[in-house]
Amino acid sequence: MPVRMRAQSQERTWEWLRESRRAWPSAKRVLDLTLGSVLLIIAAPLLAAGALALAAQRKPGGVLTRSPRIGLGGRLFVLRSLRTRRLRLDLLSRLPHVVRGDLSLVGPVPLAPDDERAWAPGADSDTPKTFAATTARHWRQELKPGLTGLAQVRSRSVMPWDEPALLDQHYAEHHWVGLDLAILARAVHTPLRRAIRGLIRRGEAHLSDTDHRRSGYSAAE
Repeated sequence: MPVRMRAQSQERTWEWLRESRRAWPSAKRVLDLTLGSVLLIIAAPLLAAGALALAAQRKPGGVLTRSPRIGLGGRLFVLRSLRTRRLRLDLLSRLPHVVRGDLSLVGPVPLAPDDERAWAPGADSDTPKTFAATTARHWRQELKPGLTGLAQVRSRSVMPWDEPALLDQHYAEHHWVGLDLAILARAVHTPLRRAIRGLIRRGEAHLSDTDHRRSGYSAAE
């Protein structure tokens, strides 16, 4: 086989391999699809009950909020959430976006199109075509926004390097499945710990309000 034909054959082989790799789901996508589906099945009865309760109240605007957000590659999608923050139902109601692929379980905060943080300096965010493609791509557009993220789990920190935009950028530059699992564990652990503390304090209050003195007790004794 001539050298030129052999080189062309090898190039076609490498191109086929590159295309095949693009078609394979990433480990992050497998985690999103698997864990996101499991969480959605578990949360479905709670979400249904919340939706029915909101529907019974007949609030203006309906059961869901709808807001445009910027996703992977600058693509716009409509983010739907339940109109309540009780039991974090608003967050859980976004799980269908994770399964569908609009969101990831872990990622940067999903931003609105008019948010300056979503665009690199020099990008024209006023022109509709730049939502799908822009010469000044921003690092936020290189990965999906998340249901939760590094900025969210460190939201109570007052350290200067824990500023949300810096945390999101750090995640974008260093993300991998192990970091995603650590963030998810922290996201679950923090509200669970607060709930347990609330129950303990409530129990202590009840104990302190109870009179444990025996019948007939007098302070003069």
